[in-house]
Order: sequence, then C-alpha cells, then structure tokens
Amino acid sequence: MKRLTKKMVVISFDCLAADDFSQFSDLPNFKRVLEKGSYAENVESFYPSVTYPCHTTIVTGRFPARHGIMNNTLMQPGWISPDWHWYRKDINGTTLYDEAYKANLSTAALLWPVTGRAKNIQYNLPEIFPNRPWQNQVLVSLFSGSPLYQLELNNRFGHIRNGLNQPELDDFVLESAVFTLKEKKPDIMLIHFTDLDTQRHVHGVHSKEAEAAIERHDRRLGALLDAIKESGAEEETTIILLGDHSAIDVNRKIHLNVLLREHNLIEVDSKGRIANWKAYCHSCDGSAYIYLRDDHDHKTASIVKKILEEQQEGIEFILTGEEAGERGADPRCTFMLEAQKGYYFAESINGDHIEEVTAENLQDHPKNMLACHGFSPSKPNYTTFFLAAGKGILPNQRIPYMHLTDIGPTLAQLLGLDLGDTDGQVIDALLTD
Repeated sequence: MKRLTKKMVVISFDCLAADDFSQFSDLPNFKRVLEKGSYAENVESFYPSVTYPCHTTIVTGRFPARHGIMNNTLMQPGWISPDWHWYRKDINGTTLYDEAYKANLSTAALLWPVTGRAKNIQYNLPEIFPNRPWQNQVLVSLFSGSPLYQLELNNRFGHIRNGLNQPELDDFVLESAVFTLKEKKPDIMLIHFTDLDTQRHVHGVHSKEAEAAIERHDRRLGALLDAIKESGAEEETTIILLGDHSAIDVNRKIHLNVLLREHNLIEVDSKGRIANWKAYCHSCDGSAYIYLRDDHDHKTASIVKKILEEQQEGIEFILTGEEAGERGADPRCTFMLEAQKGYYFAESINGDHIEEVTAENLQDHPKNMLACHGFSPSKPNYTTFFLAAGKGILPNQRIPYMHLTDIGPTLAQLLGLDLGDTDGQVIDALLTD
C-alpha cells in the first residue's frame, strides 16, 4: 500500500464538539491548520459515546462490539472506584500503532486511552490513575508504560503536574509532547488532551470555563505546531485534530440500582456493601447497560423489564441487548437505556432513585456532573469534529459527514498501513492520492 506521509501527529481534544467550530475556527493556531487543511464539521459517534470506546475506535476503525471496549469502566458492582479499561490487552484485534510497529515505524502515545502495557508503543505515557490506597500516580504510570521515557518526562516536567487536576495535567502532557517531538522524533504521535472535557463535566457545556479551555487548547496546539517546525519535520508531517464525542448539559441523576435493590435484585451485607446481585445497572453516563448475573434468568429479565417500563422519568427509550449490538454497543447486555434530556445514569445503590444535580451540591458530591456524554448519536447537535492538514491531505476540502469509524482506516491509508476488516471506510476526498 502506498504511503502518503512519513510522519503523523494525532491530537485528540476530548469533548470537542461540532458546535465549537464557531469559537475555535477564529483562534490563531486552529486557523493555521484550517487555512491549509480539510475538515469534516460533523463526525457522528456511536453507542456508548464515552472516551475509552471512542479512542479505541479511532485507532481500530471498529465499533465497540468488535474491538471489545464497551465502556470506560469495567463492570465491578459495588466497587467505590472501579477499574477502567486501561490496558491494551482488553482490545480485540489490531490497532494503528500495532501495524505501525510491524512497518518499523516508531510511535509515541501521551495519555492515549487503553494503551497501558502496549508493547508496540516505544514512547508510552498511558492514561491511568491510582484507584487503590496503596498506589501512587508515578508508579502506576511507570509500570504501565515506558519506564525510562516516563522518568525522563517526570524529571523534566513533573513539577507542572498537580495530580489529575486541569489545566495542569494537559500542560504537563504538552511539555512532554513538545520534548518528544524534538528529541525522540517519532513517526507517529498520539496525544490526548482532557482539559475541555473536565471543564464541561464540572461547569457545563457552554460555560465560560469550557470556552477558556478551548483557548488554552489553541495555545497548546500552537506550541505543538512550532515544535514540529523546529524539529525540521513540518513538510513531511500530517496533522490530525479531532474530538471523540460531544456533551449535553444535565441536572438530574438516575440511580436505577436503587430500584433494583428495592426489588431484591441487589443484596447488601451488614455494612451496606453489595453481597450479591441478579441485575445491575452499569452507567455510560447518558446511557446505561443493564446486565444480569445469569443471562438465562428469564424471570429476572421480566422483572427488570417491568421496572424499567414503570420508571418513566428519565428514560427516553429501552433497547434489547440484540438491538444494542446492532448499534455497535455491547450485545451481552440484557437492556440498554437512553437518558432523557437533562438526565444521566449513575450506579449508587443508596438514596433516592432520582437525584437533583446543581452547581452547589457539586462540591459535596465530586462524582456529580453538570454535563456529560455517552448519549445516543441520534441526539441532535451531538456530533464531533475532524481536521487534517499537511502531507498527503488535499487543502480546502469540506466533508459534509463522516463517522468516527472512518478515522482509523483513513489514518492507516495515509501511513500505508492496513487495519484489516474495519467498520469504517477511507475518506478518499481528503487525500492527495
């Protein structure tokens, strides 16, 4: 397969939406890329439209039902802080960086989801955080990525970081990426920035804090563009800017596990912890999976269906597991639920099954959100964005529609790689050949 570019830098601005175009298209560094590049202003995501499934689709070209990352977190009923899909081993099939490795191309990944312990990434700072009392951030990262590389980054830029807090985390990632571009000169770089996503969760979609995060992203983009130029690789590099999903404002939280517990489908011990369960609601924020412990327990399935049908507040529609699978989500679930406008799902087994969320009670409940994602891609104004420029990209092309599954095969085509049987297609209208 013909290779159209020698180098590629993929920058993911988590939660960048198509609706943000009016703001970022006027910012100086986004304009630098827009002036010589081409874009798809509306990129459709899929079920569930949350970060880890989305980023895995970007590097595989496949729906979650095929690549295996069905949600951000693992299904661990009762865990206070469940594990996330941090590790490459959870992905079924190949990825862009695996195929790059086979072609003797070097890869760097900075906070790219689901890259923990990925053997085929030479410079790897994976997205992972400590969720056990005996862990700390530096060690969990070191043991999940490239130790010597991370030690070098921490020695140089560790003072910038403030735990997982933003904007310091993205500022640390930026300095690490600039250093890597200049000193390591990888053929492919994958960068994941989460500042905007964080601000929207905490303050809302159209908050001044979200607007400020987009402006910070523009400055970060400028620093990366300058680093590519200073490294002498500008003429042979393809720049990819993208989002993974949009977001919707919310003000009510649905605790379906409270209802399941009331119907004796979840049992707790003397300390109030889950001791046993027959049915469980696993949140994807704007949507949710309902799983049965025993897939063949038809009696429990009937009880759950009746509970859901009677619970009219907060639920827009209900899918069967088969219908969820047809939309690319997990076919192993018994039901998949879509939240009504203003609602999202959570996993608590205590309290009221509907909880109001306000800016005031956000401080007392850090897991509360004023905006989230995970919703059906059919929701209006819920698309994200894709922009490409540089080597191998035709300038001044506007693609009216694109699907998130199209990104992987298109990037692979640029690099002369083959992702095999994907769910997306190459967007030839973007490419010079």
